[in-house]
Amino acid sequence: IFVLETVCVAWFSLEFLLRFIQTQSKCTFLRTPLNVIDVVAILPYYITLIVDSLSVGDKPAGSGNNYLEKVGLVLRVLRALRIFYVMRLARHSLGLQTLGLTVKRCTREFGLLLLFLCVAMALFAPLVFLAESEMGAKQEFTSIPGSYWWAVISMTTVGYGDMVPRSIPGQVVALSSILSGILLMAFPVTSIFHTFSRSYVELKEEQNRALRQKPDSQDSTKSQNSEDSQETDSYRGMAEATAAAAHRRKSMAAQRAAEIRASMKT
Repeated sequence: IFVLETVCVAWFSLEFLLRFIQTQSKCTFLRTPLNVIDVVAILPYYITLIVDSLSVGDKPAGSGNNYLEKVGLVLRVLRALRIFYVMRLARHSLGLQTLGLTVKRCTREFGLLLLFLCVAMALFAPLVFLAESEMGAKQEFTSIPGSYWWAVISMTTVGYGDMVPRSIPGQVVALSSILSGILLMAFPVTSIFHTFSRSYVELKEEQNRALRQKPDSQDSTKSQNSEDSQETDSYRGMAEATAAAAHRRKSMAAQRAAEIRASMKT
């Protein structure tokens, strides 16, 4: 696995360096989100090699297990960053590009979704805590901040079942939170879905235009080559015609000179 990762990182690094050398604006290239993902995906491998060599080479004396724990934490974090290799697929995947464009265009809708969720969570968490603390037989809701977790899970219709209201008022509050969560989350999600559909259609049209432009450019080069060949052929024909006419004029002049000499002799 280490050898395979080394080969892949070497290939990614070579590709990134070639694209960086070829581009005209270096700052714009480094600010592009896909290029930032490439850097974040490549750098952990080299940093891991450096940290491994330093941790083995010069370990400070008297540090004990604290130094090893810190180095191990850094290495675990860097190894976890290797999941950004998957994000490189966004360069070649239309679906991931559509997802990224949708997230970029729907920041306001995501903010509204988070706002609705926070407001409803602040409303239903104290209510279920009050209902269960007063009438519940089993005290699963120990505090209002602990009830926030239950409110989020219930409103998003996940329902882990780790915290369940036992009393009838608590169940009524739970039903209200579930229904309100479905309704509140449906409003921004509809706008996000339409934005996703529009983004997908736009990227699909751009991809089709790019595919159509390639044969058009090839046809234009072929037609240009054929025109050039026709022009060269016409030039050659004109040159041959001019040479033939000059040869005929020379032969006619020679015949006339011969006739004049013959007449003078007679």
